[in-house]
Amino acid sequence: MAEPIRALCDELIKAVNVMMEAESSQTYRLEALKFIEEFKEKSPFCVECGLQLAEKSQTAVVRHFGLQILEHVVKFKWNDMAPQEKLQLKNCTMGLLSDGTHPILQEECHVKDALSRIVVEMIKREWPQHWPDMLKEMEALTAMGDAQTELVMLVLLRLAEDVITFQTLPTQRRRDIQHTLTQNMDSIFTFLLGILQLHVNEYKKMAKAHWRVGVATLNTLAGYIDWVALVHITSDNCHLLEILCLLLSEPELQLEAAECLLIAISRKGKLEERKPFMVLFDEVAMNYILSAAQSSGGIVERRYTFLKRLCQVLCALGSQICSLVGSDFEVQVPLNLDKYMEALFAFTTHPSQLLRSSTQMTWGNLFRHEILSKDAVVGQMAIKYLRAARISLVKTGFPSKNDCPGCEFSRVDFDSDEDFNCSFNSFRAQQGEAVRLACKIVPFEAFQIAREWVQYQICTPIDTGNTTSKTEKGLCSALSLTAVQWDAMTFFTESVLGQLFKILEKEKIPIDEGMELLQMVVNYETRDPLILSCVLTIISSLFPFVTHQPHFLPQVLFKIFPSITFELVEECKAPRTRAVKNLRRHACSSIIRICRDYSDFMLPCFDMMYEHVKKLFSSELLLTQMEKCALMEALILISNQFKDYNKQKAFLKELMAPVTAQWLSEEMKSVLLDPATFLAYVGADQVISDADTEDQMGINRSRISFCVNTILGVVKRARWPANPEEAKAGGFVVSTASDGAPIYRNPCAEPLQALLPNLFALIRTQNNLFLSENINRLSKTFTRVYDIMDVEKNFALGIPQPLLDAYDSSAYRNIAERMQGFFSSLYDNCYHVLGNAGPCMQQDFYAIEGLAEQIVGSAFTHLDSVPDHRLHLRVFGQLVMSCPHDYYDSLLNPLLGPLFTYLLQVILTSYTISGSIAQEEDEAYEENHVTQEVVEEQLLRLVTREVMDLLSKLPLCMCSFSSLITFFIQKKTKALLTCFQVKMFFTLFFFFFFFKDIYMTLLTICFNSLSWKDTINCQRCASVLCWTLLKQVLGCNLLPDAVTWLYTSVLKGLQMHGQHEGCNAALTQLALFIYESLRPRYNELRFIMNQIPDIHVEALEQFDQKTIQSTVSKAGEKKKREQFKRLIAGTVGKPLGQQFKKEVHIRNLPSLFKKPKPTRDILENTDTAGLITLFSSDHDNC
Repeated sequence: MAEPIRALCDELIKAVNVMMEAESSQTYRLEALKFIEEFKEKSPFCVECGLQLAEKSQTAVVRHFGLQILEHVVKFKWNDMAPQEKLQLKNCTMGLLSDGTHPILQEECHVKDALSRIVVEMIKREWPQHWPDMLKEMEALTAMGDAQTELVMLVLLRLAEDVITFQTLPTQRRRDIQHTLTQNMDSIFTFLLGILQLHVNEYKKMAKAHWRVGVATLNTLAGYIDWVALVHITSDNCHLLEILCLLLSEPELQLEAAECLLIAISRKGKLEERKPFMVLFDEVAMNYILSAAQSSGGIVERRYTFLKRLCQVLCALGSQICSLVGSDFEVQVPLNLDKYMEALFAFTTHPSQLLRSSTQMTWGNLFRHEILSKDAVVGQMAIKYLRAARISLVKTGFPSKNDCPGCEFSRVDFDSDEDFNCSFNSFRAQQGEAVRLACKIVPFEAFQIAREWVQYQICTPIDTGNTTSKTEKGLCSALSLTAVQWDAMTFFTESVLGQLFKILEKEKIPIDEGMELLQMVVNYETRDPLILSCVLTIISSLFPFVTHQPHFLPQVLFKIFPSITFELVEECKAPRTRAVKNLRRHACSSIIRICRDYSDFMLPCFDMMYEHVKKLFSSELLLTQMEKCALMEALILISNQFKDYNKQKAFLKELMAPVTAQWLSEEMKSVLLDPATFLAYVGADQVISDADTEDQMGINRSRISFCVNTILGVVKRARWPANPEEAKAGGFVVSTASDGAPIYRNPCAEPLQALLPNLFALIRTQNNLFLSENINRLSKTFTRVYDIMDVEKNFALGIPQPLLDAYDSSAYRNIAERMQGFFSSLYDNCYHVLGNAGPCMQQDFYAIEGLAEQIVGSAFTHLDSVPDHRLHLRVFGQLVMSCPHDYYDSLLNPLLGPLFTYLLQVILTSYTISGSIAQEEDEAYEENHVTQEVVEEQLLRLVTREVMDLLSKLPLCMCSFSSLITFFIQKKTKALLTCFQVKMFFTLFFFFFFFKDIYMTLLTICFNSLSWKDTINCQRCASVLCWTLLKQVLGCNLLPDAVTWLYTSVLKGLQMHGQHEGCNAALTQLALFIYESLRPRYNELRFIMNQIPDIHVEALEQFDQKTIQSTVSKAGEKKKREQFKRLIAGTVGKPLGQQFKKEVHIRNLPSLFKKPKPTRDILENTDTAGLITLFSSDHDNC
């Protein structure tokens, strides 16, 4: 027998070498793989060959393969082996553990890992029932040497991972092993700590082998600390944690010690059990932590990883102290809190961007804490933190550069400058929150720090560095030193001042210092657009000071207005850089913000502003159409403070007169009504051969955009007074509703109503542009103008925007991109007008004659041709939510019926096509084709979620109507019903009554969506929408086919998304609701259940009978859900990675938890008979 085995081993060795050699051809490698797999599956000599190949005389690759064979035998053939064969394999494996490896420093790690896996696989099948002495045998092995001790640590670690972390075995076996581990945890922890201390002491004597054992022991401890009872971690006055803190000073063990410490400190549980963690604030432990945090070290990978772990330890410790201090367990502020905060501060000021950002949430928690924030130590650290923020907020450290120490760390943590930028933006947002919280603790110190920084930047000359603007010499680029410093200072100042006015009483606000600072900022002069944009932000932040000294307002306005017309070179026709465009937009936004937040304060300056705006409007070249609209919005916001309907209406008519005349002209009407005329008017049918050719039709596009943007600005900004008394006195109230609520009229309603017909015509024309005959009218220059914009595409894909030289580029690089931007923004703004018209005009809008027909005839025209990225379903949500109940039947029913019918058809078709493409693809497409397909699929998901958002708003829109009904019902019934009961009843009743014509369409959309490739949408529909809609029609006579389809749709959802825990729970609950409610009347549900793979027929019969008879009590609801979940488990689909994996079967052993049933008849045992025994608790449990 030995000779054939030896020959077979030689063949296996050759096959392994062929597979591992780089020179082997693909054909030979596949043949070798096939031979090896057939051997493992069919050969009866697997054990013999595996043992021979695992001998120490073989190479490491061959030994590893031999151990893999043995693991395969245990995993897939163990159940078919005779007891004697199992015992023999077990003994041979233990022999390999004791004498089958090289010395610890010479043995390969993958060989040790493979050997430990074999032992763990046997433990999972035989321990504790058939191998009760396993732990003793492992302990005995550790006495044989360092190599054996390390192997034992690997075995214990992998056992914990398989049983607890990954749970790769059946429930009963997992419970048996976990229960036995828990029972022996005291001895296991004592054993592990003994091993650790022994080998750490030997390691300090410069014995390298003991370092390897120490690392393995710490890794094993990490696998247990995560789940054992906290008492094992905190026993003996937290001896384990003290050892770990001591090891932080050992360079070779500090990383593993920090990981153990992190897992321990991150444990959740009862606060009283976590109280011992405060021992880490003792003098000795905190000194070790502080020393490790402040120790210097270069960019050595292991050292840097340790710092990351230690930073996480400090953050976790911060969470524990915030939870314990101030709780019911009398935990005082620790004496060494200052040392803890110094250690945390060391990471906050570290050059690594990742370490800085990791501490921000902890600072926020400390500054927010009710007790800790009042401690003097925290107050002092808050000042220190604010001063450090002046450095950390400066955007430096890009991985592509070498201008600061952080660059070296960034090259380790980030793949590109874009990744760094995205991380830095998140960090800045977190630090901004921490700065605002620190400002609450030390508001005056925070203001002084911000004030000093602003003054310093104003007095410091501009330094463009090596990254100057590409378009103008002497100007900053986005990454110039001065630009990033101004940007950081602006953000810091904005964060501090925004908080200052919220927390300080009026008389405590440092008005004189604030006005002095504002005067300095206003007097500062620069021609750099990036710096000037920061100046505008600071002025906006300091503007609340102006409300205390109104005479200073004109100076502020005269500082802002020149930026609206800013040009680098006067009368230059070259395209403006993005920095200039952003500055002009920023100035417009600043004016709008001031007029919005301080409209009553700005009212005395209205006439002055109006005259100035008129002068700016008189010159065609000074302002773009968008900037004109922004200034008009600012004036409208101030006019809201007129509190006089007629005066405001007259102003709006005067303001809109040029737009009204242009929009209603015969020329514009003809353009808006006909797609061919429209394309010719905007120049989309012209061939542009030279990119530098002047855009002749640009003026026409700007006219249309200006009209639409103006209408949008009016509907967004024009409002009646918020105070009902002021609104009534000003003539804004026309009547009252039946519940007594006032009905307002908007002064913009009358001028806007005249403009709406042309708006509907433009929307209809834009939808018609996507028809093939109109697409053919586009010239070859503009064939792609209807495609999705790059910004929208990147947003859909989650790709961050390019960041570096964007400020030096023009807004649109060529005429084709300008045309694409025009079509995109025009389409979006038309629908925004439609969405805002309802909330703005209210009754005046919804009372328009034939409104539903006009919307259907425009927005719904040729919807099947409109691409997904042009659908604006949120608009209809706004229309639904603001619609008065009197117009439900005349508007919502005719509007939503066609909409949902179309959406159902389009989305179903799209998902069907998407699924078929995914099945047919077997080769890699070109990169751009694949990207386009991903974009389309993601856009489809976004559209689907918008549909569900709209669906979820339909029941809500009835609440206002049901509130009215509630008022009358309670008045008549003298409040016998609660408000909530009445409102819910009428909400659901009227929802079904008003939308009964489209109800089945809504049900179809919701239940179809359960099996669409979108887990977020599936979970939302299953948990919120599906049952809410279905239960309203349960009392109706549903067709059996409909019931079958509804239930099957839920099961299809389980097949598609059942592997996700959240979806599984929601879908299972929905399926149970349907089965319980409809099974007594529909036998078809039982027929569907019988077709579920691997269903247990007897269990189904029992569950079915209980369901029909409705015998389950509320106490048995949980058990019922578990039974039902087991019944339908066969429908749950597997993840792709698990679908083709060979099943591992582990048999259950005799249970450790079975207890003998006590005798029910007490009288059978005369020794224990009696009244006391009859009424004992033991008898009650029988």
